[in-house]
Amino acid sequence: MVTLKRLSKCTLLFFLCVLPLCLLNGRLTGFQTLTVRNATTCFNCSSGRDVTILLWYWPFSKSFSLEGDVCWDRYRIPHCRLVDQRSLFSSADVVVFHNRELVQGLQKLPLDFPRPQGQRWAWMSLEAPVYNGNLRKYADIFNMTITYRRDSDITVPYGELLLQETGEHLVEDIPLNKSSLVCWVVSNYRRQHKRSKVYHELNAAVPVKVYGHWTRAYLPSSALLPTISHCYFYLAFENTVTKDYITEKLWRNAYQGGAVPVVMGPPLSDYKAVAPPNSFIHVDEFASVKDLGKYLQQLAEDKKRYSDYFTWKQHWKVKLYTDWRERLCKICLLQYNSLPQHKVYSDLEAWCSGRDVTILLWYSALQQLFSLEGDVCWDHTASPSDCGTSALFSSADVVVSTTESWYRAPEAALRPSTGQRVRGGPMDVS
Repeated sequence: MVTLKRLSKCTLLFFLCVLPLCLLNGRLTGFQTLTVRNATTCFNCSSGRDVTILLWYWPFSKSFSLEGDVCWDRYRIPHCRLVDQRSLFSSADVVVFHNRELVQGLQKLPLDFPRPQGQRWAWMSLEAPVYNGNLRKYADIFNMTITYRRDSDITVPYGELLLQETGEHLVEDIPLNKSSLVCWVVSNYRRQHKRSKVYHELNAAVPVKVYGHWTRAYLPSSALLPTISHCYFYLAFENTVTKDYITEKLWRNAYQGGAVPVVMGPPLSDYKAVAPPNSFIHVDEFASVKDLGKYLQQLAEDKKRYSDYFTWKQHWKVKLYTDWRERLCKICLLQYNSLPQHKVYSDLEAWCSGRDVTILLWYSALQQLFSLEGDVCWDHTASPSDCGTSALFSSADVVVSTTESWYRAPEAALRPSTGQRVRGGPMDVS
């Protein structure tokens, strides 16, 4: 038996920091590359067995035709059967539930149905966490996540850039003399939003042409891209600042509209992970909004530097995801086969919100080994956790203890709160 003394501090600290990822989410999270994803490889091709995906209800009550072999005929994904007949529940490999209808009470989970062994339930949402509602009641139910996030089990972004095929040259001439410096199309305007505040500051420095429902300059969908094409820059500002939340504002409005996107939403690193360098401008790259305005003005006047922001079009093309059928067929791609067979999201709320997980090191035998100043889990292991002290017992997600230290502690009468995990000690729930 390996004793605590023989463990190096680094090894033990790493274990403590990655522990909550295994307990709460069922696996270690990791980023997935969105670009150059080829839909011609599927995990079940060698077996020749069709995977049946049952959509329990259509998102927003808008259904699409499922006649024929939809996944193959439309997206060239073989051995993937997409159905919406609930009578096929017992034979389905994956059952998909869209979050919006669940949280609004318009649909319910089939918890009374006998769940076949090996069947996976997938939680699907393309909304930002703030709009997903209360997910605490869905603990220990879902085996898969289908979202825009790169660390989802199945990633379905709003869009992505794909390499152009050999001989496919879609480079278009970008006009260098445009009528508007900066444009913004916005329908959901709220003055308290961060993007609204940045807009007002930027508009004080340079002219910003605004379209949308909250202005008198309403823009029909047919005129969206032609209008943006006359703008040097487009404000691809997301209404929520959250991990990986990059919507059609970048992929369609800016990239397909022919304007250089000025982005705000996730951190700069999230954009760099999915978009080529020198293809966008992030507001966080500037000390002030005023400095951003100056840069945009200078860039528009320098035609050579401005045109460099479109060199990505020589090698890449925009792919938009707007059809729920295509999103669901992606389940049958290679990534599905790599998922653990017995995975379950025991805290879907925590995973979705990205909140910190608190680990309590119970009693001094463990606490005296390390300094817990700062964000030690991030600093040493890049794992978003918080190693706490005994004062945080009631709010801890995971308690790490030994039997001896548990009984020696004066707080031994305390009992784990709902959802709290104990590792070691007499109350180990592993």
